[in-house]
Amino acid sequence: MVNYSYSRELRLLTPEDFQPVFKNAVPAVSPHLTLLARKNTLEHPRLGMAIPKKHIKHAVGRNRIRRVVREQFRHQQHQLPNIDIVVIAKAGIADLSNEEINKVMDKLWRKLVQRCSG
Repeated sequence: MVNYSYSRELRLLTPEDFQPVFKNAVPAVSPHLTLLARKNTLEHPRLGMAIPKKHIKHAVGRNRIRRVVREQFRHQQHQLPNIDIVVIAKAGIADLSNEEINKVMDKLWRKLVQRCSG
């Protein structure tokens, strides 16, 4: 049975985890989200998020974005190559519904897989 958990090993936790992704990234961009990715030496993808207060004022909104992105990652993790991914929220994402965010994320996952696999 396939494991859809989001355990600690699937997360970028420290600034040292994030730095290589920011320095040498493969981007997938939409008007509301940017995904930066970089190959890793592990056997699974990892996810980190940057949801700035500047763009989403209330913690409730930032946490909703995190929840939706985490859920998307949980379901997509087995189709993703061995990459580290940083999701950066942009202005206006708080205005989207969860379904709209899911559609945007689906497109960005496909772009990332295409760019990082080749």
